[in-house]
Amino acid sequence: MNSFRAFLALLVFPGVLYALPMGWLMLGLERKLKARFQGRIGPPLSQPFYDFVKLLAKRPVNRVASDIPLLVGLPLLAIGSTIGVFALLPVFRGESGFAGDIILLVGLMELAPLCFILAGYASRSIYGEVGATREAVVSIASNVPFLAALIAMAASAGSMHSAQIVSSTPWMVRVPAMLTILFCLPVKLRLNPFSVANAEQEVLAGPLTEFDGSRLALWELAHSLEWVALIGFTVAFAIPVRAEWYIDAAVFVLLSLVLVPLLTLLAASTARLKLAQATGMMWKWGGALAAIALVAAFFLRGGGH
Repeated sequence: MNSFRAFLALLVFPGVLYALPMGWLMLGLERKLKARFQGRIGPPLSQPFYDFVKLLAKRPVNRVASDIPLLVGLPLLAIGSTIGVFALLPVFRGESGFAGDIILLVGLMELAPLCFILAGYASRSIYGEVGATREAVVSIASNVPFLAALIAMAASAGSMHSAQIVSSTPWMVRVPAMLTILFCLPVKLRLNPFSVANAEQEVLAGPLTEFDGSRLALWELAHSLEWVALIGFTVAFAIPVRAEWYIDAAVFVLLSLVLVPLLTLLAASTARLKLAQATGMMWKWGGALAAIALVAAFFLRGGGH
């Protein structure tokens, strides 16, 4: 990927100019569809954007001066790392990336959840600390099968280039690996039945309990960008075929929007699991799917030799 194409991907598509409105649209669709599934009218699709603007206009509660850089820096770091993901997504044909770009891509994706966990501990709130602990536990449980699935795809493709992984992973490996990633997606987006970190009836807003005003607005922005990045990652790695740039862009957008109702239906039709249940399900089912992908990958690699 040359510098100009990386710049366009970072700032235009699938970067900032696309991700900002798409993130708010995805959150709006999630709220609206969830309400409809539950027999309610729900807010307008533009409500997440209005909430963001409203929070930006509110003055945060005064905090200890030494805490402010951390409370502001963590969401900014989460936003920056998520924006960096967009520059590395293999959306278009001819993108070659660089050696090991899949490692950087995953590292940037995982930096935002880490900031979210640290924010809970930095808030000096018992609810924030409990929510952060829950988020850390369930993140570890989901990351093991998630990373195992990516390892299986990289091993079967014989490359650490994300574009090469997308184009060269056999379907025998791609199918169980992508099922694993899809299974982990509700955890990473903190949706039911895996929304244990922000269980309102137990820990209020979890790690974000003590955040308000513009600081909370930054976290809302980070979460909307997470939706675009994680769903975009799933779509980009699920489809191996690339065509003209406008067809690739249209398929990427449409499939991203298709995943939103599916995730919302799952969230609306399930109850929140307990922490032990959520992690157990991840280890059991996510681990099983990832194991199938790994076995298929090493079987194919062994057969090739």
